Amino acid sequence: MSDAHVKTMSVSDLPQELFDELEKYINTLEDKEGSLIHVLHKAQGLFGYLPREVQLFVARKLNIPGAKVFGVVSFYSFFTQTPRGKHTISVCMGTACFVKGVEKVMDEFSSQLGIKNGETTTDGQFTLRDVRCIGACGLAPVVMVDEKVFGHVTKDDVAQILKDYRGE
Repeated sequence: MSDAHVKTMSVSDLPQELFDELEKYINTLEDKEGSLIHVLHKAQGLFGYLPREVQLFVARKLNIPGAKVFGVVSFYSFFTQTPRGKHTISVCMGTACFVKGVEKVMDEFSSQLGIKNGETTTDGQFTLRDVRCIGACGLAPVVMVDEKVFGHVTKDDVAQILKDYRGE
C-alpha cells in the first residue's frame, strides 16, 4: 500500500510514552535543527514508522517547518510513513542486479507474498520494497531481509527465504 492510501493515525492512537521518550532525547541535543535526521532515526526506532503526527511533533520540538521534516522523510528511503512488517525484504534494483535478472526475483516475492512493492502483508510479517543499491554488486542479484544479505538470488530461492523467516 502506498503512503498516499494509508489512513492517517491520530495522536491518540500512538503511545504518549513514546512521545515523552522522543522529547527527552530531543531535549539532550545542543544543535536541535542540525539534528533532524538523528531525531527522525530515533523517532522511527521508537514508533516503527513516521506518521504525520510524529513528523509534526518533531517539527514543533525542533522549531522547524513541518514541510522541511516531511521533505527529509519523503526523500530518504530509510524512513517510512507507513508501518512495516516484522521483516523487511529489500530487493536491489541497481544496475548490476537488474542486468542479472532481479526483476524475476521481485516478481516471485510479490507473487508468493500477494503484495506489491511498498506493501506489507496482511499478517504484518513482511514488507516488500525495492532499493536503488545495497552495495554488494559482486553478489548480484541481491536481496536483503532485515539486515541479512542474500547474494546470487534466483526466483527459485524465494520460497526457501520466506520459509526461513516464517519459521517453517
